Amino acid sequence: MARVEPMLQVLARAVRRGGVFLVGSALLIAGAAMLVLPGPGIAVMLLGLVVLSAEFQWAKRILAWARERGRYLKDQAQGRMPGSNRPPPGDPPPTRDRPDQAA
Repeated sequence: MARVEPMLQVLARAVRRGGVFLVGSALLIAGAAMLVLPGPGIAVMLLGLVVLSAEFQWAKRILAWARERGRYLKDQAQGRMPGSNRPPPGDPPPTRDRPDQAA
C-alpha cells in the first residue's frame, strides 16, 4: 500500500498541471479571438498567463516581461501628458534643506 501513495501524488500533479494548461490555453485563445471580436482581449490573455504561471516557468517569464513593458508604456504616456514637468512619483519634493533640489 505504501507504493500507491507516491503514484497517486504523481498522478494528482499531472492532472493539476493538465487542468491548468487547458484552462490557461482556453483563456489565451479566447483573448486572442477577442482582439478582433468584441471583448477585453488583452485582459483575458493576461488572465490566461496568470493561470498558466501557476505551473509553467515560461508563462512567468512572459508575464514579467508584460509587466515591465506596461510600466514602461505608462511612464512614456505620463511623460507626454500636459504638465509632465513634475518629478516622477517616488522622488521627494525639493526642500530648503537640500538647496541642490530647490526650484
